[in-house]
Amino acid sequence: MISRDEILKPIWYAFTALDVDRNGKVSKSQLKVLSYNLCTILRIPHNTSALEEHFKDDDEGPVSTQGYMPYLNMCILNKIQANFDFNELNKMCWTLSAPKHISGKHLLISGAEAFKVWCIFNYLSEDKYPLQIVIEELEYFLRKLLAAMGCSWNEDRFEDYKMQLSAKKKHLNAWELIELIGMGHFTKGINPQTLSMGINEVYQELVMDVIKQGYMMKKGHKRKNWTERWFELHLNYMSYYVSEDLLEQKGCISLDRNCCVESLPDKDGKKNLFIIKCVEKSFEISASDKKTKQEWIQAIQDCIVRIRQGLSSPHRESRQKRRELRNRLKAEKEAMENRMRQLQLANESKQAQLEAMTKKLQEASVRGDLVEQRRLQTQIELLDQYRRDLEQEKMARMQMEEQVVEKANEVEQYWQRMQELEEMYRQLKKALDDERQAKEDEEALSKLQARLLQEEASKRLELEQIHLQQQEILTQSQKEKQELERERAEKERALQAAQEQLEILRRQREGAQEEYKVVTKKLERATNKTKTWNVNFLKYHLSETCPTRMTNWGPAAFTETELDEMERIWQENKNRSHDGQ
Repeated sequence: MISRDEILKPIWYAFTALDVDRNGKVSKSQLKVLSYNLCTILRIPHNTSALEEHFKDDDEGPVSTQGYMPYLNMCILNKIQANFDFNELNKMCWTLSAPKHISGKHLLISGAEAFKVWCIFNYLSEDKYPLQIVIEELEYFLRKLLAAMGCSWNEDRFEDYKMQLSAKKKHLNAWELIELIGMGHFTKGINPQTLSMGINEVYQELVMDVIKQGYMMKKGHKRKNWTERWFELHLNYMSYYVSEDLLEQKGCISLDRNCCVESLPDKDGKKNLFIIKCVEKSFEISASDKKTKQEWIQAIQDCIVRIRQGLSSPHRESRQKRRELRNRLKAEKEAMENRMRQLQLANESKQAQLEAMTKKLQEASVRGDLVEQRRLQTQIELLDQYRRDLEQEKMARMQMEEQVVEKANEVEQYWQRMQELEEMYRQLKKALDDERQAKEDEEALSKLQARLLQEEASKRLELEQIHLQQQEILTQSQKEKQELERERAEKERALQAAQEQLEILRRQREGAQEEYKVVTKKLERATNKTKTWNVNFLKYHLSETCPTRMTNWGPAAFTETELDEMERIWQENKNRSHDGQ
């Protein structure tokens, strides 16, 4: 059963959309239309005079939300039955409110996907108006959306966005959330089809209460045939359709505390079987694999357990736990703030006491300062007397220092003269040592020059011998070069003679070819003459020996065709014998 708070959220959007002037009031005619549509969708008998009866004492103009709420609670919400379509209510309120907020924006998602995000926002938002979503629920939705698309969670990007919201000190409303998703702030670079599938999966789970969905095979009750169906598991029922577009529902399995689900062995060529046993009938279903079978059995069993324990669906229970946790943390935060305020008040009290003590200390300090000033004045007078005595003593000491300085200058001059004489003695000694060292170096240099001259003479003799050897080698090389040149000239002459002889042979071959052509032509003429003579001889011989056979009459006569054939055979035999020769 949908709670009243969840039903009020889309109605609030519809009321706000009708508030054209944005002053919190709507005309009665518009409220009549809205009330009629609500009664139609919620399947409540509509009383046309109830609205006028309710507002008969208020004829001052438009009605505010505070004035419409008692009528809404008493005449509509108190009469709601469990068989209405909550999705239709959402669509009606979305149709009224969406055009004013998203019609001019270029979003990456379609209107149907924006509607699903709006429904998800209403589900996750707090039950306070104007509706807003807290940052924890926003993070929960974004994590589920990215997980449904198979994408990883970017903690840094969300923390940056969280800091921006904290700086603005605000929470998101539904239209800002649609813009956040539609502009791709957290889904940049993702295929729009993937984003659409992710939004739809989160919408099915949170808004439509779909715990699990997928294709499976179901056994019929009458014809006992197996047909593939699209199953959707909710807390209290399990519906199945022809396909996942949900256009044609084929049936519904009601779940209650008396139902159970069990695994079945393979049979009739079907594997991964399980059965849902209800009070009236049982349903045999075949999953695609063992893992899927076990997941469906576990999900259905969890729903039955929750029905027996009177619990809501898992994600609704999770939402309630998150809200309770936030309320508990908020209460703890408020208690902490109250404690901090108490501590601050106590601190202010202590601060006031400290300031009073500080004031007393300052007064005592002032009295102490007066005593200190008198003591300092006495010390100053004593210091002045002591300073005068020190100055007199300093004058006497300065006179004595001047005399000492004069004596010290005389001693210094005497000491400088002694140092100059010692320096001159050291320089003279050094000059003598340098002169002696120079003589020794000159002798060593003369010996080195003599040895170098001797070595140069020996090197010169060796170079002359090497030069003579090189001259001999060059002479030998020239002789060998001349011999090679002579051999090369002889080979070139022999090659030229061979080329001339080859040219003569080529001309002789060409002449022989010409003679062969002449002889061939003579032979052909002789062959043609011989052929003509043989034909004439054959005709003459036949006319002499068999005159009756040459006629074209009688059984022994030759036709023209037979004569031509005989002539062809004779010519082929002659050519064959000529080719053999």
